[in-house]
Amino acid sequence: MSRFFRDGGDSSTDSSSEEEEVYTSEEEEEKVQAEDESSSEEESDEEESDEESSSDEESSSDEEEGTKKKGASRFLQSDDESEEEEEEQSDDEATTKVKSAKDKRFDELESTISQIQNGQKINDWSLIANEFDKLNRQVVKLQDGSKAPKSYIKAIADLEDFMNETLAKQKVTPKKMNATNARGLNAVKQRIRKNNKEYQAQIDAYRKDADAFMESDDEVAAPKVVSKVRFEAPVVSAEQQEEDDKGFSTVDSRGKVVQYTPESILKHLRAIIESRGKKNTDRLEQIKVMETLNKVVPITPYQKIRVLQTLISARFDLGAGGAAQMPLDQWKAAERDLASLLEILEKEKDHVVVEGAEEWDDDDKLPTIPEGEKYLKVPGSVVSLIERLDDELTRSLQAIDPHTSEYIDRLTDEGSLYNTIFRGLLYYEHLRKDASLEVPQESLSRIIQRRLDHVYYKPSLLIIFFQPAQVVKILEENAWKQVSAEADSEITPRSQSGDAGKLINILSNYLFENSEGIIRARAMLCQIYFLALHDEYYKSRDLMLTSHLQETIANFDIATQILYNRTLVQVGLCAFRKGLVYDAQNTLQEICGSGRQKELLAQGVMIQRYSQVTPEQERLEKQRQLPFHMHINLELLECVYLTCSMLLEIPLLAQTGSSPDVKKRIISKTYRRMLEYHERQIFTGPPENTRDHVMQASKALAAGEWKKATDFIHSIKIWDLMPNTEGIKTMLAKQIQEEGLRTYLFTYAPFYDTLAIATLSSMFELDSRKVSAVVSKMISHEELAAALDQVTETVIFRKGVELSRLQSLALTLSDKASSLIETNERTLEQKTQGSANAFSRKDNRGGGQRGGGQRGGRGGARTGGNPQRQAGGTQFTGGALGNAVRG
Repeated sequence: MSRFFRDGGDSSTDSSSEEEEVYTSEEEEEKVQAEDESSSEEESDEEESDEESSSDEESSSDEEEGTKKKGASRFLQSDDESEEEEEEQSDDEATTKVKSAKDKRFDELESTISQIQNGQKINDWSLIANEFDKLNRQVVKLQDGSKAPKSYIKAIADLEDFMNETLAKQKVTPKKMNATNARGLNAVKQRIRKNNKEYQAQIDAYRKDADAFMESDDEVAAPKVVSKVRFEAPVVSAEQQEEDDKGFSTVDSRGKVVQYTPESILKHLRAIIESRGKKNTDRLEQIKVMETLNKVVPITPYQKIRVLQTLISARFDLGAGGAAQMPLDQWKAAERDLASLLEILEKEKDHVVVEGAEEWDDDDKLPTIPEGEKYLKVPGSVVSLIERLDDELTRSLQAIDPHTSEYIDRLTDEGSLYNTIFRGLLYYEHLRKDASLEVPQESLSRIIQRRLDHVYYKPSLLIIFFQPAQVVKILEENAWKQVSAEADSEITPRSQSGDAGKLINILSNYLFENSEGIIRARAMLCQIYFLALHDEYYKSRDLMLTSHLQETIANFDIATQILYNRTLVQVGLCAFRKGLVYDAQNTLQEICGSGRQKELLAQGVMIQRYSQVTPEQERLEKQRQLPFHMHINLELLECVYLTCSMLLEIPLLAQTGSSPDVKKRIISKTYRRMLEYHERQIFTGPPENTRDHVMQASKALAAGEWKKATDFIHSIKIWDLMPNTEGIKTMLAKQIQEEGLRTYLFTYAPFYDTLAIATLSSMFELDSRKVSAVVSKMISHEELAAALDQVTETVIFRKGVELSRLQSLALTLSDKASSLIETNERTLEQKTQGSANAFSRKDNRGGGQRGGGQRGGRGGARTGGNPQRQAGGTQFTGGALGNAVRG
């Protein structure tokens, strides 16, 4: 506390004396005074702080014991309180004892060992498993080199003996252990044997003479905290000597130097495989370890195969997860590793990778070929690795913006992937030749399906830089270059690899004959897609109809349903290119009429209004999306669909408008809605997009201006994306001329008695034979009430067939009245449901049921009943409801 805050006369006298000394003394005296002042201030501060603390203690003690002591006695100290103070002082002295880190760790170790012993007494293996893991983590900090504390050695040796006894009892005991205990026992069984190998020498010494081992003096003097990086040069192999000279070496989590030798490869692989999928596992570090193992010399083919299998799987783990894709460098490294694996398998004919082979458990020695067998079987699946590599490429393409050069660069990796698929196919063909290996047919079918998936959507001839290029042929040539000249395929021989059509046909037929279910259906859909893409409409249509996939496609997975939708659309586009407007519209109606083209073709996620989509569903929907280079142009698809609908709907509208007795039917509701919306517009400007062009053409065609309609359709720029653009435009012009003629005849037939063929030919610039054919077809289908005079080449219209305006309106009114009556009757039945007898007449005042029984017909007079109705509704006397009302 400062001297300026002292009360009484002391503060004034001190301050005055100090002021005198300040002005009269010399510098040495000032220093002495400053020291005196500081000491006096510290003493005063200590006194005040002691007073405050004592007052706080007294107040707190008073508050605690206020209920016990009252009056003056509360200020007196009793003997009990003095004893308590002495005990508190002794406790404070006891807590001031500091334990070393070594002692604390040993205490924790002893506590864990006691927990394990308690678990053994009650046979709680779940507790033992948890405490055993904890014990192994604690002993790492207490080790000195390879020596562990004796208490730890005793605990793990006793635990192993107890485990063996428990296992022996379980074999002879009929009562089974509960699931939790069984899991704990299995966990300890898997870990303790591997763990005890590191301390086998100490365990053997303990089991030989436990008392001598525990009383020996070779206990660890002081636990040495081992850093993760050692700068001393340990004894390592010659390959790592250069690294040790630099002062660094590789150590594990326990601080031990890791040595990569040919003998330890399988042990390192075992440790990596067991740690896969666990939390806090550094996957990149595992990959680096396996890359180092792959470079160890010498290495046997078996070890090389095992290392590559594990390395490829570890690289795929980096891409595990919902939305994450595999890094590009890791994908390319996995592709190289898979190519190396196939190369080793091609060279080492006696080593085969097959599914269902027995796992080799002994990590200390290498397996050999069993007697009486020709192959050393390694467990694994090459086709699964190829499928995962293909899926990761697809996921990568989904995540890249397709309008950038990065997408093009990534797409070039498809060539190397196709080469890998091709080499995998040759390998499985080789395995299938030996029936003793029992390679399933499904594996070969799966890899053929992957090969087919990469070629079915590619055109045989593509214009690249104004030069024709055969895409599939280039892929096949590059694939055959990667294999030896002696290699050949029985399914797809080298001589037939140049023709894309033959290749697709061979692969599809093979899968159709040797597979079932989804693979068989996908093979047929791929073949139909390829045929439709190359203008083989009738073949693709016949295959689609004979496959009956339209009846069973709902039972397949979503990916196959997407392929079915894509094939259906491609068949419709093929029919349009052939000039088959009706077939094209009928085929595209199911996809384009729904308004969900993006979703059905897996080319985008549509966010619909009032839809509840969970994040999981949205994630799955995004995973199903196709890469951009496989998309079908949706704008072109809409243009084709609307154009076909226009060519069919406009004549139909003209027919129903001129003949009201014709039953109204709608071919395309989507087109009708667009047309009605366009007609409601007060002002329509020049067309801007594809839809506007088609609507303007429809309006012109309905008015008989077929040339104007042709100009609108030809001005659509999307036609340039189709092959043979000029041929498509010529076909459309002819279709518009014919449908314009039909529309004209439907519209103006009531105003003609006769019409010359020559006049129609000149109006629509069609050949006379073509006009005669169109008119004859309309007459034969009873669309036109006329006769064709071939002598004079005129069309003679029959009068009196068409209804007048009044007659058509009367029929319309009759139909609406009938529908209104039916609606009222249905409403009445719904409201009177449960009281069917409410309108029955009783007391001889009614004439029976409502309406007197049967009605004479629709809209007929009601007969029977009581014609004299009483006022006020008193005639309502029906059933229980009537009795309730009367009561």
